[in-house]
Amino acid sequence: MRGRLLLVRHAVVDFDSRDFTDTSRGRQWDPPLGEAGQEQARKLASRLLLMDPPAAIHVSPFRRCHQTLQPYLDAASEGVPHPIEEDDLGEVFIGSWEGMRFEDIVSEDEELARRFREQEAMFSMAPGGESGPELRARVVPAVERAVEGFRFGSGTLLIVTHGGVINAYLGHILGIQHDMFFLPDNTSINTVEVDGTARSVRFLNDGRHLTDPGAFVPPTPGGSAD
Repeated sequence: MRGRLLLVRHAVVDFDSRDFTDTSRGRQWDPPLGEAGQEQARKLASRLLLMDPPAAIHVSPFRRCHQTLQPYLDAASEGVPHPIEEDDLGEVFIGSWEGMRFEDIVSEDEELARRFREQEAMFSMAPGGESGPELRARVVPAVERAVEGFRFGSGTLLIVTHGGVINAYLGHILGIQHDMFFLPDNTSINTVEVDGTARSVRFLNDGRHLTDPGAFVPPTPGGSAD
């Protein structure tokens, strides 16, 4: 079994949203994409359309992930598989902090503010939330189930999910113990090469469809290369 796994973080959300949804972990913030996020999702779609089509697509149940994926599904051919929604790919549960802005969380707690400034993960301190080991315990098996659920060779496995989930899986395969060791940009593509039971990171935080969108414009039929 050989192939590629693409872990894509969702696009920018509407931070003013007060929408929540009930999950197996508790009541979690579930905002839609904002206008900037919708544009990011369209640019991601333009890039994905020029890449090898996925053999399978898995997606977090949160609205922001479905909306990030939708422009690609709308523009792709009929051969693109129907996305499989996977609850265990949902974002880390942060208990009573759900829906709060970072500045509000750290404003009255100097220890949290210090951790934020010093690049330390905060979510494990959320009252009633998931710990780092708990997050990895559900995320790693979920991604591996997706990998093992189809044969590579006819395409790529595409997973649209969250920054915490991406950190949990990549931290596992890289042997990094930190809960959050990097901040994936919105709609960034993080690529893992799969070879049997081996997993190796090929590329992290690739957002060239946002910084260089002209490189992902489909060629005009019959047009010249120059």
